[in-house]
Amino acid sequence: MKRENFSRKRQAILEAIRSTTVHPTAEWVYQAVKPQYPDLSLGTVYRNIARFKEEGLIHAIGVVNGQERYDGDIRPHNHFVCSQCGSVMDLSEKYLSQEIHQLLSEKYDMLVLSHELIFHGVCQKCLYQKPVSDQRGA
Repeated sequence: MKRENFSRKRQAILEAIRSTTVHPTAEWVYQAVKPQYPDLSLGTVYRNIARFKEEGLIHAIGVVNGQERYDGDIRPHNHFVCSQCGSVMDLSEKYLSQEIHQLLSEKYDMLVLSHELIFHGVCQKCLYQKPVSDQRGA
């Protein structure tokens, strides 16, 4: 019975990550799943996220504002991270072709399997909250 509960919690954690485009933190996932499973611990969320990453079910985007962010969309795509508010957005445009893998593999005598491209800047929402001159001087 306990094993079945763990399985349901695990599935709920994975679904919480996959069902959003906010690129959640572990804390966000915990808050989203906790009402459904009141005995859920933050440690359980972290352990399952680590397992999902190992299994290739989710990707880690990187640390934004001190917290690691995750993506349930494992298809190849790029990201934009806002340096003001920390939002992470998917970018569907392809900026680097798969040919770069072959070129780098040959040039450096290694095997490139994948790449990630993350753009950093100021999102539209933040850009229009303050005058542009205030943000570029910082």
